[in-house]
Amino acid sequence: MPTILTHPAVPLAIGLGLGSGVVPPRLLLAGVLACILPDADVISFHFGIPYASAMGHRGLSHSIAFALIVALAGAFASRSLRAKTLTTFVFLFIAAVSHGVLDSFTNGGQGIAFLWPFSTERFFSPFQVIEVSPIGAARLFSSRGAHVLLSELLWVWTPCVILAAAMWAVRSRGETGKPALSASQHP
Repeated sequence: MPTILTHPAVPLAIGLGLGSGVVPPRLLLAGVLACILPDADVISFHFGIPYASAMGHRGLSHSIAFALIVALAGAFASRSLRAKTLTTFVFLFIAAVSHGVLDSFTNGGQGIAFLWPFSTERFFSPFQVIEVSPIGAARLFSSRGAHVLLSELLWVWTPCVILAAAMWAVRSRGETGKPALSASQHP
């Protein structure tokens, strides 16, 4: 899995790229939380739940169904997030599902149960380019952790920064590309 520091790259890129008029700060924060939430399943290790179990790490909480549930719950809270219901649903779905997608690009673990509850089969991306993160903060702040962070910088943060910049450029061009009203057009 990528680190807890890197999973937010996707909702941050989209939210900052679209701007606060589409993704208000509260929704952006909810997106960051939604993209981290699937890793709450690491608590299963403390209860002796096997990794390969649907309740284990990278199981049901990394599925498309879980992302839909998170997005639906967020949609019901769209007013408090100060965003449109559909925008909230789509943004939170992308944020939550991005977690499993990023994990599928790592070179470790047992894959992602994307299709739970219909299947417990675990999947990886055909390209496993992201170094798998060590579990635990102490391990993250080691030479292995530094290697992982460099991998994430290359394979996650760089594309996300490019995406955010491109979205911002398109949005800015649209805002400034509108012709100003001439004096004869003013009411």
